[in-house]
Formats: sequence, structure tokens, C-alpha cells
Amino acid sequence: MRSTPHIGESLSAEDMSNELCPASAPFFGFMGAAVALIFANLGAAYGTAKSGVGVSSMGVMKPDLVMKSIIPVVMAGVLGIYGLIIAVIIANGVAPPVGGVTQYSSFTGYAHLAAGLACGLSGMAAGIAIGIVGDAGVRASAQQTKLYVGMVLILIFAEALGLCGLIVGLILTSKTAPCS
Repeated sequence: MRSTPHIGESLSAEDMSNELCPASAPFFGFMGAAVALIFANLGAAYGTAKSGVGVSSMGVMKPDLVMKSIIPVVMAGVLGIYGLIIAVIIANGVAPPVGGVTQYSSFTGYAHLAAGLACGLSGMAAGIAIGIVGDAGVRASAQQTKLYVGMVLILIFAEALGLCGLIVGLILTSKTAPCS
């Protein structure tokens, strides 16, 4: 069995199926699930830790503002949920082989990898932004209360980055191609 036909020959149905649905295709789907969860959780962890440092530091000066200033920590935690959603959708979309024949196409695997990267990297970027803004913002708003609304608006726009990644990831997970 050759992997490529000679000039003038066409691929048989079996060769075409092997080209479109190689045994390695599920690897890309599982990698998409992994990177969605890993990178989104990295962003969530960084955002939570960095914001938490700011809340703790601010809490020493004004302990009555701690609960009001916990917003960045919650917003950072939501990013991990975005990654979990995409990872579960992708993992459930990876079809196991039936009778030794792959049922999952390269196209679907690449789409799932792209979905995981879109969601995971957007979540990581959003987590970094939320952490930096949350740390500086809660400290600043403890000193000047008029800064609180501005901080919340900046956090909302940072969270929107992660939400964009989730939306694109959801769209990409719906892109599939059959093996037949």
C-alpha cells in the first residue's frame, strides 16, 4: 500500500479514508482539550493569586473593604470554568476507533485543537490582565473610592477577552468532518 498515488492514479476509498482519518487524529482533539484546561487554569490561577495579594495587602489598611474588593478574584476564577467547558465538549467529541478503524477526522482534530488554543490562551491573557488590574485596582480604590467603578470596568473588559475565546472555541468545536 502506497501513501501517495503515481501520476494519473487516484486514491482508493481505503487510502482516502486513511488520509482523512489517520490514527493520529484523536491526538489533536485531546491536545485541544488539554490546552484549553491548562492555559485557562494558568490564567485563572495567576489572576486569583495576583488579585489576592492586592486584596490581602489592602485588607491590612481597610479590612471593611475586603468583601467589596473580592471581585477580581471571582472574575479570575471564572476563566478556569471557560476552559473546563471547552475541554469537556472536545473530550466528548473525540470518537474512539471502531474495529481498529479511526472514526475521527484530521479536520475535526485540528478544529478541536484550535478551539482549545483559542479558549485557553484567551483565558490565560485575561487572567494576567485581571491579576494585574485587580492587584493595583483594589489597592488604589482603598485609597481613593472614586477609582472603584473604573477598576470594575477594566476588569469587565479583561474578562471579555476570555469570553471571546470561549465563544470562538464553542464555534470551532462545532466544526466537524465525517470519516466516510
